[in-house]
Amino acid sequence: MATVVETVTELVTPYLDKRNFYLVDLEFVKEGQNWFLRVFIDKEEGIDIDECVEVSEFLSEKLDQLDPDPIPQAYFLEVSSPGAERPLKREEDIKNAVGEYIHVSLYQGIEKEKQWEGFLQEVSDDTLTIKVKIKTREKVLRIPRSNIAKIRLAIQF
Repeated sequence: MATVVETVTELVTPYLDKRNFYLVDLEFVKEGQNWFLRVFIDKEEGIDIDECVEVSEFLSEKLDQLDPDPIPQAYFLEVSSPGAERPLKREEDIKNAVGEYIHVSLYQGIEKEKQWEGFLQEVSDDTLTIKVKIKTREKVLRIPRSNIAKIRLAIQF
């Protein structure tokens, strides 16, 4: 039996493709007493509020038509852009982020740190190379991709 995320992904992806949008992330989570189905979409030029509304209306209608209902409990549907600190989920997103400032969360620490921020220098099949600043000096880190839990764009302060 498919999960909610798998079902919604299969439902929305062809519609997004037709509109030249793409799915950045999708999550079905419980927060307090409420369930949320969050769909993050984008396109090359950036997504606007009207396009988010359009996808929300499409998805809401299609989900209501499915039998059996893949989401029997009450939930809130949220369709939005991924924002400035968008997750980098697709390989294409990671490669396009070369030169960008990113945040990387690791499964196992490197130099006793499980989170790093820096400029993405290089992407290979096995590693990501980032240039980080530690106090006043710069250092290049090579992070095994198998050690990366999450990666997203970051805002540099």
